[in-house]
Amino acid sequence: MASISTWFRYMAHKLEYSLTLSLKSHRREKLSDRELIQIIFKNLFHGKITYLHSGKGVEMSPTMAAHENTLLVRKIPIANTRYLFVGDAVVLKDPNDSDKYLVRRLAAVEGFEMVSGDAKEEPFVLEKDQCWVVAENKDIKAKEAYDSRTFGPVSTADIVGRAIYCLRTAVDHGPVRNSHTAMGQDSPILAVELDVDEMAKNHKAQ
Repeated sequence: MASISTWFRYMAHKLEYSLTLSLKSHRREKLSDRELIQIIFKNLFHGKITYLHSGKGVEMSPTMAAHENTLLVRKIPIANTRYLFVGDAVVLKDPNDSDKYLVRRLAAVEGFEMVSGDAKEEPFVLEKDQCWVVAENKDIKAKEAYDSRTFGPVSTADIVGRAIYCLRTAVDHGPVRNSHTAMGQDSPILAVELDVDEMAKNHKAQ
């Protein structure tokens, strides 16, 4: 059972998520004030700010196992440096197939200078709204990894969430190691929304 202070922190995150998402919809769809308020309250009191995602994790070993994993993912209302930090395990659209999603480590964001280990390649700076994502598995060679080293920078807009808990098997699961800032922000969300039994049921269904 989460403490009262944890619940307050959780509701603060939920309120911020609800307001950000609702204002985003308001600008895009030109909602009336009444519709805007309804969406805010619906997101705040009935929705969750996490969802379950399944996928194989060879390229994200040891965080994820080679077989199917079930991840608890924190939704990101706007993919920018207010919500995302270097070192986070992020869920993003596959740059070559927008119907699929990848889990990769966020290695650099806009403004970072990227320098290759290959002297033949020129350094470059990530442009606005660009980021660099990499696989975690150290045994995979750079030229064989399916990440920014082979498909280049990706748009931060393609990031939909941050993986905060991974269930590899019913007896092998735990929080995902992210940046210190992210883990601090995600702790009250884990305390309230994490349901390992639900994750295990979803895992068995795969």
